[in-house]
Amino acid sequence: MDPQSAQPLLPGFSIAHQKVELDIDLLARRLKGKTEITISPHSKDLKNVRLNCRQCNIKRITVNTKPCPNFVYDEPYNKATLPWKAGVHQHHMLRNKIEANFKSPPDGELVINLPKSVKIEELDPFAIAALTPLAARSSVGLMSKDDPLGEVLSARTAVEQDLRYKSLVVEIEFAISHIRDGMQFVGWEEEDLRYPHAYTKSFSASGGVCCLFPCLDDLAARCTWEISINCAKTLGDAFSHSRSNAPNGTKDGMNGVHKDIANTALDPFQSNMSAEDQALEISVICTGDLTDEVDIHIMPAKKKSTFSCASPLSAQQLGFTIGPFEHVDLAEFRESGEDDKLGQNAVPLHGFCLPGRAEEVRNTCLPMAKAIDFFTLEYGSYPFSNYKLCFVDDISPEIIHTGFLTVCSNNLLFPTDIIDPLERTCRQLTHALASQWMGVSVIPKEPTDTWVVVGIAFFMTDAFLRKLFGKNDYGFRQKQAMDRVVDLDIGRPSIYDTGAFFALDPFEAEFLELKAPLVLSILDRRFTKTGSASGLSRTISRVFMNATVGDLANGAISTAYFAKTCEKLGHAKLESFFAQWVYGAGCPRFRVAQKFNKKKNVVEMLITQIQAEPPERDLEKDTFMRDVKEDIHNVYAGPLQPVFTGPMTICIHEADGSPYEHLIEIKEAVTKVDINYNTKYKRLKRSKRQKERIVTAGGADYNPDGNDDVLLYCLGDVLQSEEEIQQWRLADWSKEVEDQMSQESYEWIRMDSNFEWICRIQLNLQGYMYLSQLQQDKDVVAQLESVQYMASQKTHPLISTIMLRTLMDTRYFHGVRTAAADALVKHAKEGDIDWLGLFHLEMAFQHFFCYNDSPMPRPNDFSDRAAYFIQCAIPKAVAKVRDSHGRSPIKARMFLLDKLKFNDNSDNEFSDCHYLATLMEGLSEAMASRPPLGHDSDNDFTFAENDGDDLRFHKSCLEEIDRYRRADEWLPSYHNILSRAALNSTKILSKAGTTNTNPSHLIQYTRDGTADDLRLNGFSNLFEMGLGKTDAVLRWFLFALGTDPSPYFRTHAFQIFGRFLGTLAIGQTTDNPADTQQQQDNLIIEQESSSTDARKADLARRTTVPGALAALKDDLKDNETLKNGLWTAITSPTLSLRETKELLDLCKLLYNEDTRMVLVLKYPRYWRCRKIARGKLLFERTERIRTKPLPSKVVPSPAPAATPPQPLQLILPSPSIIKREDSSPGGGGTPLSAMAPPRKPLFKPPRKPSLPSEGSEASSVDAMVAGVGAKTPVDGEKPKLKIKLKVGNAGARLGEGR
Repeated sequence: MDPQSAQPLLPGFSIAHQKVELDIDLLARRLKGKTEITISPHSKDLKNVRLNCRQCNIKRITVNTKPCPNFVYDEPYNKATLPWKAGVHQHHMLRNKIEANFKSPPDGELVINLPKSVKIEELDPFAIAALTPLAARSSVGLMSKDDPLGEVLSARTAVEQDLRYKSLVVEIEFAISHIRDGMQFVGWEEEDLRYPHAYTKSFSASGGVCCLFPCLDDLAARCTWEISINCAKTLGDAFSHSRSNAPNGTKDGMNGVHKDIANTALDPFQSNMSAEDQALEISVICTGDLTDEVDIHIMPAKKKSTFSCASPLSAQQLGFTIGPFEHVDLAEFRESGEDDKLGQNAVPLHGFCLPGRAEEVRNTCLPMAKAIDFFTLEYGSYPFSNYKLCFVDDISPEIIHTGFLTVCSNNLLFPTDIIDPLERTCRQLTHALASQWMGVSVIPKEPTDTWVVVGIAFFMTDAFLRKLFGKNDYGFRQKQAMDRVVDLDIGRPSIYDTGAFFALDPFEAEFLELKAPLVLSILDRRFTKTGSASGLSRTISRVFMNATVGDLANGAISTAYFAKTCEKLGHAKLESFFAQWVYGAGCPRFRVAQKFNKKKNVVEMLITQIQAEPPERDLEKDTFMRDVKEDIHNVYAGPLQPVFTGPMTICIHEADGSPYEHLIEIKEAVTKVDINYNTKYKRLKRSKRQKERIVTAGGADYNPDGNDDVLLYCLGDVLQSEEEIQQWRLADWSKEVEDQMSQESYEWIRMDSNFEWICRIQLNLQGYMYLSQLQQDKDVVAQLESVQYMASQKTHPLISTIMLRTLMDTRYFHGVRTAAADALVKHAKEGDIDWLGLFHLEMAFQHFFCYNDSPMPRPNDFSDRAAYFIQCAIPKAVAKVRDSHGRSPIKARMFLLDKLKFNDNSDNEFSDCHYLATLMEGLSEAMASRPPLGHDSDNDFTFAENDGDDLRFHKSCLEEIDRYRRADEWLPSYHNILSRAALNSTKILSKAGTTNTNPSHLIQYTRDGTADDLRLNGFSNLFEMGLGKTDAVLRWFLFALGTDPSPYFRTHAFQIFGRFLGTLAIGQTTDNPADTQQQQDNLIIEQESSSTDARKADLARRTTVPGALAALKDDLKDNETLKNGLWTAITSPTLSLRETKELLDLCKLLYNEDTRMVLVLKYPRYWRCRKIARGKLLFERTERIRTKPLPSKVVPSPAPAATPPQPLQLILPSPSIIKREDSSPGGGGTPLSAMAPPRKPLFKPPRKPSLPSEGSEASSVDAMVAGVGAKTPVDGEKPKLKIKLKVGNAGARLGEGR
């Protein structure tokens, strides 16, 4: 193998096999373990082995069974604090101590120096044992001879190099007394009523798995594994065993527990668990195959589960869960004929969940058996022996990918009566399954190759979802994704470069997950067009096959290797494609002009390509932290492509209704093409089509009089009768337009009809051509393009009519119908159009969901999913309707209130919580458009007389919203969605100033014990309403951020705090319409006192990152609550090391560095002295604190006496009882004159003492400090504390003690 390519920081050895044994005490959150690592040296000069190891206490190390006491262990968690009183201005001092732990891969913390007695022996190169299959599979960093770059040796040559020397076996015994990182424990506190369980956290970044056992924490370091886990057999055993073995003084445990475990351990008979819960068996679900599960004889309450993994995996791809999980056999959902079809390739599929959620797992994971069979047949055999899904609480991110096992959040589960999460959850779980092929079995060779892994995994996911949900759903979502990529990919790096910043911010991963599969999808379409029937699927299958047989070295794929494989199997040159779409950035934009040339009988087209320059955009609070991170880490825009080249399909629907496809090649920025015209028929007049439909509806036969017009049946041909036209206020084409339509030579033209480009095309077709495309083209992408074009046009009754007919025709895909409903909002205006769009929306809702000729809604029936989406889309659209003053009309608000008030779900088999949340938030948005409370409505003409918008209506809306909130408290909805919608409504109304909200109403939802989603919603709304600036809210939020045990809560709390800082940075402190009233109607009022510099600074903070950060630092520099709260969170033992670094990075943005060490000394206390019998005095320190030093008093030296009395000497050997001793030459005492004089002398000195000689003990009075003096000891003499005392008053003050 090539160690330099696989492990650049560890060139001296590789790992062939690792055995791990863990004994986990779940309640005490500690473990002890042993690992046995088989390493293959690469040189005889190997002197030490460097491993990653954190938060462990190393007990014993041996190399080839020989003790190895000579090792160095640098534990990083001991560095995650400053041993003095520090603050946010010392953030750099703490960051410098821990920054080295975030390298990728990180430097090894454990350095094992090999004993001199251990010799590295060279193997016989001809020995059969030197080339075992196991060694060949477990070698790290093997490169293929087919690698396009030809970097290293072939697989066999690399194995021979790897096995040149005899392996060494390193055994390490260790223990972890406080598991701070690496594992998450849920439900083990007495106040937590959830089922107790534990699981490993996400190891996607380096520094995670080494928190549990020593290893090589590098994605490229792959080997085979054997994992043994010892734990309690039942829940009752877990609590009783932990209680009997809990050590005294254990504290600072996981999840913010700072208590004595011995005092908090629960006795199973005194806990809240029932006998049935105590008997629940604890299961261990782990990476690998379960090979053995036995009871431990010496510990009857514990069991040992052993798992074996013969497939090479890195330590980051391991994971396990422990808890009372129920097993669900997901293979039972496999169709009857699939087992016979797949044979031995049928993969066992298992689901695990906490008690009581098995039905939700069956409902949520229903498509998984079909998905794994689809992947197996389409892309090759599953890389492992089985697949397991385990659902747990508090996990972040929602899905963790490990070998054999996917750990998922319980938030993904939904019961059978919930509709909305189906598509989203199905996509997430399908991607988790696809990641077992591409992401676990095959990994990126370099960070920049991440796009290949991400793109293929999501390409596989989309391919299955296309089969599951149909082509319309697939095309609709592809079109939405393409539009979003075109909007986002401006000033962004290429997807190749984005891989290096994949973990920088969630947006980087989101962008890569969005664009990478789209790039592969257009590549697949180009393959299909060139004659490859299997498209890109064949290339992906070849990649997996090469990884299985070992041709893909170490299972690591590079961009060059993938491109080479695509060219080889696709029989096409792809240098330009990869240069534009992978290594290049941006998306093309086209402007197309076309004209029919009657003389040549051709369609002349001029295609102009325009690249989008990065716009000067304002900063936004939601993306502020991402912009800051990208600015700090120098994330630059990729090179702007001068021109994108490639084939493009143009489809011309000619007069006979037949589509004619023409393939052109885009090679330059301006392309001119002439396309031949084929049909001889004239375009069919709309009047004849309408007449034919009317006659046919009446039962008669329509005779076109033998002319050569072609009859076309199309979508959207509803509401055609005269009665319906009058009742629905529909409009039709004018005679002039119909005459113009009859003269056209083609129905419509579609550019890129095969979806081979990620682009935006502006085509100057007539509106009626887009109507023909909407009604006659069966492609859902073409229909959506037509709706988007019409939505961008000016208000007109005819467009409103077209959108209404699209909404009313149930043959359209529901996504197109919802887009049409949203387009009707633009036509709901006062004036000439007279609220026609609002009328059409109300009529459509009444037609589908209300009683005949009544606005009263019928009982809900969500059995038709498409109808359900329309029922939710229409109220959303109505809530957006505004008049010329920006107010929602009273008719729209009454519509929303009536639908909310009279909603009836009694006979519906599905829950209506999401529908009700839509109505609640829509009603609040409509109410928020009214003037703020106390605003003078007579001056701004926002009120009309008798429009019904009075306080009673406003109060009834609030009461209706609050009614559902209170109902949700008694009978919680799915994820408390009704309570969250009510809180969002409160926020919307409060920000608009239309209602007064008591902050305590929101704060009550932020208490500990509240569901995480609801609690986060409460905090988010508090910050959105501007209450985050208050000291109490900010202090409480930062405390929760630093101490909450849930990683899910902390992750989202970080995001909330980032948006809050973004709001402060750009100066967006309020969204109250009253504050921006002076800027309406393009009227900008500037204060005369505003200076040019102030305006420049305000512009800079809104448009540039440095300007925003400067303003933010200036605003927060004096906020002591923020400083103290941030530093308290940073020093919290609950946070992981990575979370600590994130907060330190935040401090770097907000505060200047101040390198100082602040030493804190305790104030001295006063002492008192009381006399004990027989000449003994007892000195006691009081509780009284002295904060001011005693004044220095110099007593004038009296005249020497003839026989001066000897001063009384007190020797204090300890701060306890003090005995008086005589001043004898050998007593070793210090004269009282060596002490500072007390405030009130107790003994008067002799009247005429002799003057002491210079340098005598009496001169030491001037050297005393605060009542205590110390004589400089002579060499070899033990220093003693000596106090000068003049006996008289036992309660005198003697100054500070020691």
